[in-house]
Amino acid sequence: MIYKLLDGVPAEVLEREGLGGHYAVHNSALFYVDPNGVPWTATYIQAQGDPVSDLHEDMAAEQKARQAYEQLLHLTDDPLLKDGIRWLREREVVHYQRFGEALNDVQGFMNTKKYY
Repeated sequence: MIYKLLDGVPAEVLEREGLGGHYAVHNSALFYVDPNGVPWTATYIQAQGDPVSDLHEDMAAEQKARQAYEQLLHLTDDPLLKDGIRWLREREVVHYQRFGEALNDVQGFMNTKKYY
């Protein structure tokens, strides 16, 4: 989506819209930052080593991503872009469901008696 949205946009327009620094350093390559320009870092990954708490964290992350896509839908009127964003949002819903199923499996296993 980023490549399609920036395709053919002159450098002068990117500069005027506040994207000149990004273009100068990264051209049209993706560079993972939040809307405030804070770069992505692996410290955002929350893992405790406990499968139950880790799966809850994964489920929360999927819900946050779904909500972000909901907000993005309100920022454009381009029907093709909206279709892509809706597809990504639906994917987050499916991920949330799969993590929920995994959580049920893990909790079921943890609650069974183990005989050795």
